[in-house]
Amino acid sequence: MRVKLFGAGGKVGSVLAPALEAAGHELVELDEAEAMVDFTAPDVVLKNVGAAIDAGVPCIVGTSGWDTSEVAAKAEQAGVAVFYAPNFAIGAVLMMRFAAEASKHLPRAEIVELHHETKVDAPSGTAKATAEAMGGDVPIHSVRLPGIVAHQEVLLSEIGQLLTIRHDAFSREAYVPGVLLAIERLGSLPAGLTLGLEKLLE
Repeated sequence: MRVKLFGAGGKVGSVLAPALEAAGHELVELDEAEAMVDFTAPDVVLKNVGAAIDAGVPCIVGTSGWDTSEVAAKAEQAGVAVFYAPNFAIGAVLMMRFAAEASKHLPRAEIVELHHETKVDAPSGTAKATAEAMGGDVPIHSVRLPGIVAHQEVLLSEIGQLLTIRHDAFSREAYVPGVLLAIERLGSLPAGLTLGLEKLLE
């Protein structure tokens, strides 16, 4: 597939670009693209997605910390699919699923998320999505330190016991399988906004 990758020089994009080519995809400019992938920053992602929608190019977005409401309406009106996931690591999505199930039986919980010091948003999109899946009122603790990629643990407790569900991304290669899955499924998604990699794992 011909793919426009926004953020090719960034932390995720620099890993994703060779991985896309290794998987048989061709990196092109937007006017030649069959799909757009964005791993940039909250202040530019709306412009990139808007340009892709105007060009009729379906989108995959991994940038977190942006307001999706405007894009959702625009994409639906244009008949273009936009897929956004706060986390493309399949293990992280499974962590969220397991935490949501566990919260039905262990209602006291807190989330600790750790990311690199340059991450713009806190709490992370993954932590917020996890809390929402668990009922929405779970406290989140954010850590930003150098040398960290992306880590999250969910602690659920009851008197006499503690359940910890943890996911660690030690490198950004962890996101590649999820992006490739999204590209594979992009053509089957409805017009408008689809949220969460879990939708592709059902």
